[in-house]
Amino acid sequence: MNMNFKRKLPIPMDIKEEFPVSIKMQQDKVARDVEIRKIFRGESDKFILVIGPCSADHEESVLDYIGRLRTVQDQVKDKILIIPRIYTNKPRTTGDGYKGMLHQPDPDAASDMLGGIIAIRRLHMKALSEYGFSCADEMLYPENHRYLSDLLSYVAIGARSVENQQHRLTASGLAIPVGMKNPTGGDLSVMMNAITAAHHKHTFIYRGWEVESAGNPYSHAILRGYVDAYGKSISNYHYEDLAKLNEIYAKSGLENPAVIVDTNHANSGKQWQEQIRIAKDIMYSRSQNEDVKKLVKGLMIESYIEDGAQKIGEGIYGKSITDPCLGWEKTEKLILDLAEKV
Repeated sequence: MNMNFKRKLPIPMDIKEEFPVSIKMQQDKVARDVEIRKIFRGESDKFILVIGPCSADHEESVLDYIGRLRTVQDQVKDKILIIPRIYTNKPRTTGDGYKGMLHQPDPDAASDMLGGIIAIRRLHMKALSEYGFSCADEMLYPENHRYLSDLLSYVAIGARSVENQQHRLTASGLAIPVGMKNPTGGDLSVMMNAITAAHHKHTFIYRGWEVESAGNPYSHAILRGYVDAYGKSISNYHYEDLAKLNEIYAKSGLENPAVIVDTNHANSGKQWQEQIRIAKDIMYSRSQNEDVKKLVKGLMIESYIEDGAQKIGEGIYGKSITDPCLGWEKTEKLILDLAEKV
C-alpha cells in the first residue's frame, strides 16, 4: 500500500466534546430545522436561498459575509429563509487546486486535516452562535459528516458524488434536507435514483458500525446544468426543464417533491454575473405555473463580498479563490428583488 499513515485523527464524538454547542445553539438549530422542513413539506410558502461563497476560505471574511446576510435576512424574513453556504471541502475535477478548509485551514499553507476539522467546526459554530444561522455544507466525504452533524441544517451532494452508494445511504440516515445534484452528464434518472434511494430505509456500514437508517423524506433535486459530450455547458433551469422535472416527480410517487435550482455552474456556464438573470427567470417561471411554483423551493447562489475570483496568494479580502461569485452589493440587491417576487 503506497500510503503514509501520518496520524490517527480524533473521532467526531471527541471533537464535539472539545467544541460543544450550547443549549441556545441547539434550540436555534432545532427551530430552523423545523422551519426548513415546513417549506419542503409545502406547509410554508417561504422561499429558500442557499447562498454564500463557492468555498469558505478565511474565517474572518466568511463571518463578515454571514453578518451581512443576517441583516438582510431580518429584512426579508416573511418571504425568504436564508441558509448560508459554508462549503468547507471542495471536489476538484482533476484532483488539483484548493480542496477547502477541511484540507487547508490556511489556503497559503500545506494540508493539515486535524487543523481543518477544528477550523470548520469553529466556523460553523460561530455562524450559529453569533448570527443564529445553521448553515449548509457539501457532503464530499460521507464519513466526515458527523463532525458537523449537530450544526448543519442542509447538505448538498455534488454532481460527481450523486452516483456513489455511500453518499446515498448516508443521506438516508440524515434528519435534514439533502439536495442531490444532477450529474455532470445531465442524466436526471441518475439524480432521481439517488433521491429515491435516500428516501428508503437501509442497513449499511458507517464508520465501522452496522447502522440502520430511517429514510430521508426531505432528500430532493438540485438542478445545476450539465456538460455535453463536446464540453459545452447546457442549462436546465428553464420553464420546460422545471415542468419536466415536475412530471418525473409525479410519476415517482416520492414524498415532498422539491427542487433547489443552482444558478451557477453549468447553468450559468460559470458566467457568475448571469446568476442575477437566471434567478429572476426562475422566479418568472414559478409565477406562470402553480405546480412549478410548489416544486421550486429555492435557489442556490454563489456569492461573496467581492465580485469574481482571484488566485490563491493575491490576498484580496472576501474574494473567492475557487469559482467566481457575485459581490455583496449585487447580492443584497438580488435578495431584496427576489423577496418581492416570492
